Amino acid sequence: MVNDGYFAGTLTSRRSELVGALERDDIGALVGTRGGYGSNYLLDDLNISKPASPKIILGFSDLTSLQIYLWQRFQWITFYGPMLAAGLDAGPGAPKGYDEKSLLAALQNMENGRALDLQGEVLHPGEAQGRVLGGCLTLVETAIGTQWDLETDDAILVLEDRGMKPWQVDRALMHLKQAGKFANVRGIVLGDFPECEVTVAGSPTVRDVCQRILGPLGVPIVFGAPVGHTMRPMLTVPLGVKARLSAKGAGVLEILEPAVVS
Repeated sequence: MVNDGYFAGTLTSRRSELVGALERDDIGALVGTRGGYGSNYLLDDLNISKPASPKIILGFSDLTSLQIYLWQRFQWITFYGPMLAAGLDAGPGAPKGYDEKSLLAALQNMENGRALDLQGEVLHPGEAQGRVLGGCLTLVETAIGTQWDLETDDAILVLEDRGMKPWQVDRALMHLKQAGKFANVRGIVLGDFPECEVTVAGSPTVRDVCQRILGPLGVPIVFGAPVGHTMRPMLTVPLGVKARLSAKGAGVLEILEPAVVS
């Protein structure tokens, strides 16, 4: 494969490999190697001939673009969790590793009613039921205006990112708010936003920003869950499933339907 700029291959070859893997009957799962940039390039003219035969898609960060696309076009359930060189490589229970229990439960559990301890803190208390959607904040935001713009009505919205200044998180959240993405959400789960420290002592933190912009929505909100970019063992969260968010204590997300079937 020949590099194309800062991509690992040409657009044509990368899209062809993705479609080929999705269409092969002997492949049951696609696991991302790492994040970065470029999944959005694959989405124009992405022709999947077997939309009724979804596979496990596991990853986070840049894969958010593909996960949103697959949900909006085909209602495919995907998995927001560790990748080969971003979580799985560090090992189960390790810093920057992955939470083994939630990973195995997401990929193997075919029954309803399993709970994820979100290990966060409550910004607004309450309980709500909805469909889990979202992913990396930057990628959710950049889907706005595309043909696969994420529909967030009745969603429990997951938003996380890394390396953003608090004012950049502020700007992204305000964009989502002004685009109507919070108008009908049922609840929100926020990551712990590593490497997003304040640049001036005493200025608002990311937590402060989230509290100010999202708190007035009046829906259950949990901040600081180890999802996506995190220094803690990463939880695996199925995207597209129905769930119940309980914003009390450290927060609990109860998955109400299986993400995989036999």
